[in-house]
Amino acid sequence: MALIPVTILTGFLGSGKTTLLKHILTEQHGKKIAVIENEFGEENIDNDILVQSAQEQIVQMSSGCVCCSIRGDLVEALNQLWEERKSKKINFDRVVIETTGVANPGPVAQTFFIDDDIANRYVLDAVVTLVDAKYGQKQLTEHEEVQRQVGFADRIFITKPDLASKEEITSLKNRLMHMNPRAPIEMITRGVAPLDAVFDLKGFNLNAKLDIDPHFLGQHDHDHSECGHDHHDHEHHNHHDHHGHTDRIQSFVFKSDKPFDHRKLEDFLGGVISVFAEKLLRYKGVLYVKGSARKVVLQGVHEMMGSDLAGPWGAGEPKQSRIVFIGIDLPKDTLLGGLEGCLVK
Repeated sequence: MALIPVTILTGFLGSGKTTLLKHILTEQHGKKIAVIENEFGEENIDNDILVQSAQEQIVQMSSGCVCCSIRGDLVEALNQLWEERKSKKINFDRVVIETTGVANPGPVAQTFFIDDDIANRYVLDAVVTLVDAKYGQKQLTEHEEVQRQVGFADRIFITKPDLASKEEITSLKNRLMHMNPRAPIEMITRGVAPLDAVFDLKGFNLNAKLDIDPHFLGQHDHDHSECGHDHHDHEHHNHHDHHGHTDRIQSFVFKSDKPFDHRKLEDFLGGVISVFAEKLLRYKGVLYVKGSARKVVLQGVHEMMGSDLAGPWGAGEPKQSRIVFIGIDLPKDTLLGGLEGCLVK
């Protein structure tokens, strides 16, 4: 039986999650969606309005919150949905989990890797994060939860762009890109987003293509062939002087044309995870490993790390490792230096 895809919808209070969810659920798309709604002082979706065809099953948890402290309740809700679907009481082919505006999506995402029953029934497709065009900058500065929501995202929607100036939106997009260069950023108005921008993003699929915003790579890239050191790039953005903001959540990319020694890399990453698991939000890479004719793909959330063999390197395709890290106060130089030490000399 095919696994049921799950989308985590997150964003700060008032960012427009409920509006987007209403659009998704009332659109005539033929999809059968189960929603686990977790509102905490925000507008609740009117169940009577939305469940018109009885195809969308809304499960509102009694605690009103899906976040780190009540992960068990999420498991219970997902298992309940599964059992009711199995007994044909309800019917759905995907799940959307709407987090509270102040939730850290990390523990919610981890649920799909930690709990065996859940992992055998559901597959986490993506984290979709909404950011308010007008107030996003202020919220990013004042609330670390908002930075975490951006750091975990596979797709970012800037909402209510009609309420912000062009300069405000450009500045916000630039800041978001530096925090998470692998999440495409789009603007939506009144919750209207194409469904293919919300569903089936395969953000947690090991074999999905690793796309990093080219502007992010280009800003600090330079030709190492003319330098007196190895050809590896450390694109990173400490962001300390980016429009006066100091974001604890930052990202950087490691690139190298030299192959990894897989044993050294395994030992190093194991050590990194044991020490920095809580600070590592998302990390994903395509690796060039000595002795393998195929690409090795790597992905992780906090301490949950997985790797797998992907397709072979294409004819004429440059063999190159590329790993993006998104985390909180990560020791960038230590990690980059450690990865460099895992390369075959």
